[in-house]
Amino acid sequence: MEVQAVKTNEDGKFIHDWDGEDDPENPFNWSDTYKWVFTITVCLISLLIALPAGSCGSGNDWYERKFHVQNRPFPNLYWATTSWNMGAALLPLLFVPLTENRGRMPGYFMAYALFIIWLLPSAFAQNFATLVVTRFFGGGASSIAINLVGGTISDIWDGEKARSLPMSLFGFTSVAGIALGPFVGSAIVQVHKHDPWRWIFYIQIIYNAGLLPVFWFILRETRGDVILARRAEKLRYETGRPIFAKSELARESTAEQVKISFKRPVKMLLTEPVVTSFTLWVSFAVPQTFSINYGFDVFQTGLIQLAISVGALIGTVFSPLQDWLYFRSARKNKEKPGQHIPESRLLLSVPGSLLFTGGLFWYGWTCRPDIHWIVPTCGVACVGVGIYSIYVSVVNYLTDSYVQFAASALSAASLRRNVFAAFLPLASYVLFENLGYGWAGSLLGFIGLALSFVPVLLLGTGPSIRRRSPFMQEASQDGEHNRQQE
Repeated sequence: MEVQAVKTNEDGKFIHDWDGEDDPENPFNWSDTYKWVFTITVCLISLLIALPAGSCGSGNDWYERKFHVQNRPFPNLYWATTSWNMGAALLPLLFVPLTENRGRMPGYFMAYALFIIWLLPSAFAQNFATLVVTRFFGGGASSIAINLVGGTISDIWDGEKARSLPMSLFGFTSVAGIALGPFVGSAIVQVHKHDPWRWIFYIQIIYNAGLLPVFWFILRETRGDVILARRAEKLRYETGRPIFAKSELARESTAEQVKISFKRPVKMLLTEPVVTSFTLWVSFAVPQTFSINYGFDVFQTGLIQLAISVGALIGTVFSPLQDWLYFRSARKNKEKPGQHIPESRLLLSVPGSLLFTGGLFWYGWTCRPDIHWIVPTCGVACVGVGIYSIYVSVVNYLTDSYVQFAASALSAASLRRNVFAAFLPLASYVLFENLGYGWAGSLLGFIGLALSFVPVLLLGTGPSIRRRSPFMQEASQDGEHNRQQE
């Protein structure tokens, strides 16, 4: 390895950089075959560790009997779901931004190992409180790994065109995990009749622990700054010369990084209209409605929720249209001619929001015993198309707008979304009981209809919002500086 270093003006230190544009250790220069193996692997990780979020609910009947949980008039069984989502909301705030300087791989494997470890006490829990507490940490570990995937894809695919298809795949696996969790859980309780709720956790411990060494073999560090810092450290050891990577000279202490990584997402959540507006994720009681109206068992209701995955797959088919609209926007950019407009990432989210809203109305008013079950199931699929379109649009938009602050923006989005998802199930029981399925679904639909105006608003006011946003301005200035250097 050649020592490519530039002497600094003041301290006599040398700055280590890539050995030219074709440096084989630069993740952008990895072979396309390995990049795709890598991308599919991290997307598979995001899908697998999302499954316990929904699979746990398949054991509700057994939790109620085994742990003597009083589920009426208040739905106490939903605390297991609330706990998972609260962990998923809070823990990434601390740990995900740290990977920008410490590396993606330590984040992945720490999160994955902790995820497996916290499945163990859930599997052997002797009371419901243990299950609730352990799921908080399991949900946090799961969310940390999921939040790393978008950054990892940006690390290895150079440019918007190159990463469009990988990001679409990530969007699909993220949304599909919502539906596959209940299906996997229902299939397990169908097969294992003795303590079926424990087997929900046993099975997931077995396959996740078995795959961990496989992932260790396939994956390696993708963060360019971290790779250069490690190379510089090796050169310092071998030569005794003060050779550093740029990121090492600008690196804060661990305590300062923790402070920044917590403050920035929270500040974005409170002050940035973009992040705050787009982080509501509405869920609803599919198992409850189908079991009561159609007499479906746990496995059948799990199958119904696969309709969300079907909807996500349909949404994936239309992703190239979104990419075409985005790349075409460069010709219409009057602010910075030739550059793509970040708000154009949101174009497909407008019809996606309407499909999401329409699907909720469709589902709510057709889920009745006198209407065949396939009709409301199509409504669920429609919601799946909408969720996918919104999710992919938001992830791409935040990544393009915030650049180096994208991890913090996505963590803030994850915070609001997961907090909402944590407490909505507690309210949904009363909501559906008191309003009925039609009006309860309609209420959620009206919320979705109100949110459908957000992308329309941003399409018109996005440039002025970006000018007023300190985070977007700093990201834009750094990006412009990097382009001039290149």
